[in-house]
Amino acid sequence: MIERKVMGHASPLLFILLVLGFFFATYNLVTAIIHNRSVGKWMCDDSNGALFFDPVIEMPEDAKKPKNAKVPFHVALTATDSPYSKWQCRIMYYWYKKKKDLPGPEMGGFT
Repeated sequence: MIERKVMGHASPLLFILLVLGFFFATYNLVTAIIHNRSVGKWMCDDSNGALFFDPVIEMPEDAKKPKNAKVPFHVALTATDSPYSKWQCRIMYYWYKKKKDLPGPEMGGFT
């Protein structure tokens, strides 16, 4: 005679945790979709034809930069006191100075 195997049942706690997890994931997904759909109401055309997003206050006119304004690069460097890191920093600083000395550089500071 063929015996039936007893199948284990999942505990109610596992079921509740799964339901709560799916609820949390679904809630976050729906909230993100609704939020991103309403963002389009806050976007406006600038006088330069650019789009900007500022839901709290409008950006001051003197802070807005035209599209063709050149913003210099600022090089930020993190290093340790190991010999290789010191050597690498010297090489980077050498090439930074070489690029900065060229006509019309877009290089800002070096930190």
